[in-house]
Amino acid sequence: MKEFMEHLRLKESAEMYHAVPVYKEYADVPFNLSEALRYAGMPAHNAPEIGKESVEEARKLISKDLVYKVGYLCIDLERDEEGFPILPITQHSEMLKKNLRDCDGVILFAATIGSGIDRHIRRYERSEVSKAAILQGLGAERVESLCNLFNEEVKNEAEQRGLKAHPRYSPGFGDLPICVQKEFLDALDATRRMGITLSESYLMAPSKSVTAIIGLERI
Repeated sequence: MKEFMEHLRLKESAEMYHAVPVYKEYADVPFNLSEALRYAGMPAHNAPEIGKESVEEARKLISKDLVYKVGYLCIDLERDEEGFPILPITQHSEMLKKNLRDCDGVILFAATIGSGIDRHIRRYERSEVSKAAILQGLGAERVESLCNLFNEEVKNEAEQRGLKAHPRYSPGFGDLPICVQKEFLDALDATRRMGITLSESYLMAPSKSVTAIIGLERI
């Protein structure tokens, strides 16, 4: 497996370094039933057995239509005169600035499980609303589990290099506007390489896609 940080210089050079995006695909990711139920509006402690069976049935339905793709870019982190991190996106987010405090590098990543589940959701929205809700919850669990798996790999490699990975931070959260999605996806060439597109309101398609930033701090 290609190392996440193999090109990261972490200010050993005075020149800021931008690596090229890297892409990887997973055969599968760990499944979290309680999270799938929660996203579907059925907390695990209240979900009847039939609800759990419905989630498992939905998993089988979509299993062959899911892809687990991640694209990421690892760069040294510089800051402007006001202390805001200089990234491939235009932003002046105080919350992101706080999240990346003391960081020497960042990983920008996009994750998607593909458009197959969207087709199933559209189909059942017309005929079985409850099944569509379960599929929505399952899709949210699948992409979050993909992000968590990638996060864990980043965290483990960071620790091996004497670094600490900060919690991931996504566009649209806090004061980081959702409109930065276009620059974010452009930086990762995500439309061409991962099939992720944006609507005029900056919503991603496939809908079960996530973008986020992970700070890397030397410890």
